[in-house]
Amino acid sequence: MSKTLIYQNTGPSLLPLYARAIIPKGAAGGKKSDGIQIPELSASIKGVTIDRKRLRDYRQSCGFSPSSRLPITWPHIEAFPLHIRLMSDPDFPLPLLGLVHLRNRITQQRPILEGECLDLECRLENQVNSDRGIEFDIVTRASSGGREIWQEASTILYRQSSGGGSGKKGPKSPPRPYSHEKGISAPEDTGRRYGRASGDLNPIHLHALSAKAFGFPRAIAHGMWTMGRTLALMEEEADLHAGPVMVDTQFKTPLFLPGTATLSWDQNKAEWPFMVLNSKGTAPHLEGRIQWL
Repeated sequence: MSKTLIYQNTGPSLLPLYARAIIPKGAAGGKKSDGIQIPELSASIKGVTIDRKRLRDYRQSCGFSPSSRLPITWPHIEAFPLHIRLMSDPDFPLPLLGLVHLRNRITQQRPILEGECLDLECRLENQVNSDRGIEFDIVTRASSGGREIWQEASTILYRQSSGGGSGKKGPKSPPRPYSHEKGISAPEDTGRRYGRASGDLNPIHLHALSAKAFGFPRAIAHGMWTMGRTLALMEEEADLHAGPVMVDTQFKTPLFLPGTATLSWDQNKAEWPFMVLNSKGTAPHLEGRIQWL
């Protein structure tokens, strides 16, 4: 079964979607992964106009400098209500709370100017039943003047035990830092500031008390905030809008708030690999690469 939702100028309101998301979904709970099928759902916004205040708040939250060109992650923010709409749809079989963002891959064909009018389309695709559970992609495309200029694949995980093996792994060696480093500071209010700008109001990011209700000792930074902060710092070293570019990021371990981390990267000819290490340098919060195409 397929379903397509179309919005004009602005996406759906998030508050009713979050209210719908807290209602338990009984269908997924008793099924094994091979009994769950992600439906063919899609949603689009025609003629997106930018809320300049929200853009300014987003830039300030992540540390992007003012510019006539949008941050490479901005279309994700504009499309986020569509993501929530698809994953809170009555036909979507998995509970929204508890889904894990594993990976984000963005390809930008050219810089997007602040005044451009965009068309956004999101689809649920590429379901894989892995040892960890169900993985799928939210694929988002941004077009201007009928031409696609930006694409994103956000890989999402719904954890399910495979029932095989103990799941225990041996100790890992500390990651080896790259040749360049910058410090990252994440104050206690980082989740609230980013949440207001992005619309992502997952309680695990907002306050220590709400995070504890979901099993976390403190609030954790949004993965997309850490990615945005990383790219804002990288923009100080290179032009991320110099022609087609791809940013591929894997989210690893939570960054607890307040907290500090270290951005480490190399400047190779073909690509710039990077990672954000925890304060002790023993594990990455995220790993990725920037590649000019």
